[in-house]
Amino acid sequence: MCGRYVMAQSAEDLAAEFEADHFPEDRPLPPSWNIPPTSDVPIVLERLIDGELSRGVHIAHWGLVPRWAKDESVGIRSFNARSETAAEKPTFRAALRSRRCAVPAEGYFEWLKGPGAAKQPFYVHPADGGLLAFAGLYEWWRDVNKEEGAPDAWLLSTTILTMPAPSPDHELPVLAELGRLHDRLPIALGRERLAEWLNPSEQDGAGLLEAVRAQGHEQASGWVLDRADPAVGNVRNNSPALLKESGALF
Repeated sequence: MCGRYVMAQSAEDLAAEFEADHFPEDRPLPPSWNIPPTSDVPIVLERLIDGELSRGVHIAHWGLVPRWAKDESVGIRSFNARSETAAEKPTFRAALRSRRCAVPAEGYFEWLKGPGAAKQPFYVHPADGGLLAFAGLYEWWRDVNKEEGAPDAWLLSTTILTMPAPSPDHELPVLAELGRLHDRLPIALGRERLAEWLNPSEQDGAGLLEAVRAQGHEQASGWVLDRADPAVGNVRNNSPALLKESGALF
């Protein structure tokens, strides 16, 4: 799964990185080294405007709220979407058809169970220091309790798609480590798949998902796992110091 991650770059830098046409100048996000679900996060999506594709960086609520939801609390349970069932689940299936996005991340945290109740956090990130682009979905939800024209009447929300982790016995050491760390893995998009995944004209969302799933472990083979500071477990702690262990837990 992916329940805590790092995104410290500015929306402007992300727009340049993903060759986006625009970014939310009027709504800057501070850098964060400890993003929990229900936070506001940057996503990259494409829309058709006057018949032309427009790619932009947008700010979304992390926890997808489907259009039919009665209130936004649904998003608390849907910050991740299992790729095996996303095409059938009412919460995700409509978004999978034409509202796909990328969720940029510098890396994410996962906890390994130790003796007793002890857990060691690890920071998982690309070995080359590059950005991850997690496969995601997004939705627009209207709060019917607010006026149609109110600035906050519409909520943009997102989820990160996950897949089974590699086998703990995988022949490639990093994939074996990921398999021992957790049984789920966020799906990272290869840059060659990004444009196709984002394109809302591509309606075979289930087919696209199978294609990116098939490359999920290959993408993960370029990652590394570093012991992180246990302080990351408290969402109030937020600094680059969390990325490196300050003291062994076990």
